[in-house]
Amino acid sequence: MLTRLKIQNYALIRELDVDLRPGFSIITGETGAGKSILLGALSLILGQRADSSVLKDKKAKCVVEAVFKVDVLGIEELFHANDLDYENFAIFRREINPAGKSRAFINDSPVMLKTMQDIGIHLIDIHSQNQNLELNNQSFQMMVVDICAGNQELLLSYKESYKDYQKISGDLEEAESKFEKSKSDIDYFQFQFDQLHKALLVANEQELLEKELELLTHAEEIKSVLTNVSELLNGENISALIQLKTSLGLIIKLNNFLPEANGLSQRLESLYLDLKDVAEESGVIAEKVEYDPERISSINERLDLIYSLQQKHHVKTVDDLISLRNSLESKIMAVSSNEDEILRLIRLKEQKKVVVEDFAQRLSAQRHLVTDEIESRVLKQLLQLGIPNSKFKVEITPTKSPGIQGMDIVSFLFTANKNGVLCEIAKVASGGEMSRVMLAIKALISKSKALPTIIFDEIDAGVSGDIAERMGIILKEISADMQVINITHLPQIAAKGDHHFLVYKQDSENETTTRLKLLTKSERIEELAKMLSGENITAAAILNAEELLK
Repeated sequence: MLTRLKIQNYALIRELDVDLRPGFSIITGETGAGKSILLGALSLILGQRADSSVLKDKKAKCVVEAVFKVDVLGIEELFHANDLDYENFAIFRREINPAGKSRAFINDSPVMLKTMQDIGIHLIDIHSQNQNLELNNQSFQMMVVDICAGNQELLLSYKESYKDYQKISGDLEEAESKFEKSKSDIDYFQFQFDQLHKALLVANEQELLEKELELLTHAEEIKSVLTNVSELLNGENISALIQLKTSLGLIIKLNNFLPEANGLSQRLESLYLDLKDVAEESGVIAEKVEYDPERISSINERLDLIYSLQQKHHVKTVDDLISLRNSLESKIMAVSSNEDEILRLIRLKEQKKVVVEDFAQRLSAQRHLVTDEIESRVLKQLLQLGIPNSKFKVEITPTKSPGIQGMDIVSFLFTANKNGVLCEIAKVASGGEMSRVMLAIKALISKSKALPTIIFDEIDAGVSGDIAERMGIILKEISADMQVINITHLPQIAAKGDHHFLVYKQDSENETTTRLKLLTKSERIEELAKMLSGENITAAAILNAEELLK
């Protein structure tokens, strides 16, 4: 429950510090006194965004702090999951500096606004007049049914399974999209790959073939030249080797009496041996070289294929063609593996769908079990609230595919008239009827929802007299299970409270501020009398106020 609220420098509030009580608390005050300001400040604690416009003093920071008693709520794990200290009391604090920068704290630890929201929804529910519009929201209607059915844990399990199902569905959709995109190119890729694969390309073969072609093209010339060289060096007629050998023999004769002759003879002998090798090797090579027109034709055909492939694919080397062939092969294999992945994802999606549908069927069964009870209890409350001829129906329609809340659509149908046709609430309910239906539903879920505090902001709008009296009784009944704080203009409801707070404006020489105080019994009688008769309090109004408090 909310035990304390402190507000500094927010809107018309200079400083406010109030202790709040269990049970049924009433807040009243004149229009414009600042009741909505209190709710605005409290909404900051629940993670609502704000800027420096909320500052009363633009040079000082705004601080809103709320203390909640949490020891019996069973939310210790929620604190631990967010790395927060857990104690019997939780202190929520928001600070907004003059620059508009906001900071949030829980138990003095800095937190994100999302964390403040996630924990805050377990502590307090603020029901404003605008929230009546939630009656038209199917998500809200589904939430009411699930609360009454006790589906919280089952719904959590369903949502986790549905999240997995959605992820697999998304992965499958992406894989299928990629496959369709690549499938349109696969025939072209396959044709190109087949052509390159059939070519049986070998690294560096172009250079080797071009050299071989050059050799074969000049085979006759090469053979003729080498043969002539061999003849000149080692022929039967006067050859270089014969002349060199003759010269060597002559020089050797001079060795005994010419010192330089020995060196000359050695050099001539070395030259003789080298030329003899050249002559022999030229002859051998000449014998090997043959003009082969078939081989030339074969090489030309092979090179023509390589050149045409290079020109077609705008590359310069065989290595580039091999790289392209490997790339095309990878793309083809990727399409094939993508097809396998699609089949895997289809099987996995079907498995996940079975789990999701199982949870959805269990949810749906639980929902159908409580519809009669919901209708009965709401109609009972509406009868008490002065709509005796009302009809209220919870309609559950199955869907073909899973959604975030299962495979059901929940609709609340209503009519206030005896012979009226059941329709969606928004189409047939007046403002006052909407408020009463919402109160009946809040009373219904207060028995089932583990929520310690609820704040009603003029839920009694559009009602008066005896209906207001009955509404006050229902609010009082709700307060038996949780802390109820109700902002009201109706004395019949205000008199039902266990505690009565007054919001009022106070003027000083320099400013107007909003204040809040807990009324004593005599002050409460006076405030109720004022609500009954206006500023000019009559004796009859005092008596009436005293009677209401009884």
